[in-house]
Amino acid sequence: MTDPEVLIIGAGPAGLTAATYLGRFRRRTLVVDGGAPRACWIPLSHNMPGFPAGITGADILKRMREQAEEYGAVVEPGRVRSLTHDDDGFVAEMDGRAIRARAVLLATGVVDHHPDLPGVEAAVQKALVRICPICDGYEATDKAVAIIGQSDKGAREAAFMRTYSDRVTLIHIGAPDALSRRDELERLGVELILAPLDAIDIENDRVTALSYAGQSRAFDLVYSALGTSPNADLARGLGARLADDGRLEVDLHQATSVPGLYAAGDVVRGLNQIAVATAEAAVAATDIHNRLRQAEGLTVAD
Repeated sequence: MTDPEVLIIGAGPAGLTAATYLGRFRRRTLVVDGGAPRACWIPLSHNMPGFPAGITGADILKRMREQAEEYGAVVEPGRVRSLTHDDDGFVAEMDGRAIRARAVLLATGVVDHHPDLPGVEAAVQKALVRICPICDGYEATDKAVAIIGQSDKGAREAAFMRTYSDRVTLIHIGAPDALSRRDELERLGVELILAPLDAIDIENDRVTALSYAGQSRAFDLVYSALGTSPNADLARGLGARLADDGRLEVDLHQATSVPGLYAAGDVVRGLNQIAVATAEAAVAATDIHNRLRQAEGLTVAD
């Protein structure tokens, strides 16, 4: 395609939703697909609105991509290595190719931190080790649950899981002083184990035990609460304002502090959920279109 009007970096739920909206707004839109968004790891989601029987992450992405392409969006594999801004918009360097766009939407997501153990990423992809209690905590109802944490984030997730079970254990693998409210765990009925993990034992597609300090315990479900790192380097390079956790701060229209640069999905400060990402993308795409129309002199003057 010729240079797009709008460049979307990231082909997860946020990026593909924005591409559908922009396509329906008749904007030339290019989506750069860096491969393997977090959503593709979902074995079966039961909290995706409209799918009471559940839907896999791969199917979510397949349907969203087909819909975006139906309205003219182009999805290309690749990675944007740099992004610059001038009076005419943005220039992205993608695998040796320069792409100019009038507006850019970052839907670059985050990278999960997993326990440093062999095979753990495969275990996450099979939902043997889980990363989102908001997504699938319901499936832990009345089960023995282990939370792997290294900070107060682990304590907060363990407390959240008490919504579903009275058998919740926090395995704290970080420095002891990184856990500041042990008294709260006791009050909430969360068992605490202070020890680094030695192994996650998996047999027949099931986590059979977590091993630590020469001991071993079996759990029905295991959650990793080790946090994430936002993919915000491109925005940081443009001087965009970031929150304390490194994610992007945006206004009510998903606009960053850099004119013409928008963001949606997990890279934005807020709740990491597909429903949230798609809503943010719809807001961003609509504002991008209206902003471009205003620049074209096609809106009613105030």
